[in-house]
Amino acid sequence: MKTTEVIDLGPGTEALSQDVCDRTIEALEAGYVVFLPRYGFPVTDSDKPLFSPSLLNKDSKNVSYNPATRKLGGITTSQETTALLQGMMQRFADFARQLLMRVSPDYRNGLNQARASFRPVEIEGRASSWRKDDTRLHVDAFPSSPTQGKRILRLFCNINPDGRGRIWRIGEPFEQVAKRFLSSIKPPVPFSATLLQLFGITKSRQTPYDYYMLRLHDAMKADERYQAEVEKIELDFPAGSTWLVFADQVSHAAIRGQYQLEQTFLIDLEQLRHKDQSPLRTLERLVGQKLI
Repeated sequence: MKTTEVIDLGPGTEALSQDVCDRTIEALEAGYVVFLPRYGFPVTDSDKPLFSPSLLNKDSKNVSYNPATRKLGGITTSQETTALLQGMMQRFADFARQLLMRVSPDYRNGLNQARASFRPVEIEGRASSWRKDDTRLHVDAFPSSPTQGKRILRLFCNINPDGRGRIWRIGEPFEQVAKRFLSSIKPPVPFSATLLQLFGITKSRQTPYDYYMLRLHDAMKADERYQAEVEKIELDFPAGSTWLVFADQVSHAAIRGQYQLEQTFLIDLEQLRHKDQSPLRTLERLVGQKLI
């Protein structure tokens, strides 16, 4: 089972060949992880005080960062450390956007740079509810922020200062996941989306697509037998590497690792080359109706 497309991109900012861009886009939309083994986010000496789980408050598993407002969340640090963290996160947000525009210029229009995160805690053994347990295979869906059909593209960098890898598992293709679980998911209740938005549970209207994606996410994580028995492949992303993936399409789980940066992008479906391969079009075929 193919899971990755390796792009051996070295340091630099020069324009890439059309072949490299085509390979990246085709791989992403086919549901592969695009892996850049030699291209990493440059950490500076001044960033070293940030490599500590104590950055987080007791209720958070990640530092969150909004590039638009430069606001940090999930932290409990001094004013000095907060300024240092804000600087690193903004540099990373800029790095991520520039890299995405180099390797996937097709997505330039209709691109929304959403939140970034810093994950300083070792994920293996971390206490969590099953729904928030990212060591279980899942596809991404946002409970409070419906995407309304936009794709969730995520860029990750392993910046572990001790050279430890970030270990992932990749599961079966999205269509197989959907066929496995859709029969157990009841259709959305009429007017439920209106009520969710009215009471502030969602920030915008939850479409039927968002409803099904969220329940696929939950059904996957809740099924212990599925997690144990489904075919999966383990990947090791070494320190200093970068990888990109449509996380709403690729069944994935993070098993081990500490100190990772992540940037989320939302991409309009119309910017894709192969719209029929998207989760939205796949679910519409299987459900037999429009979901947006």
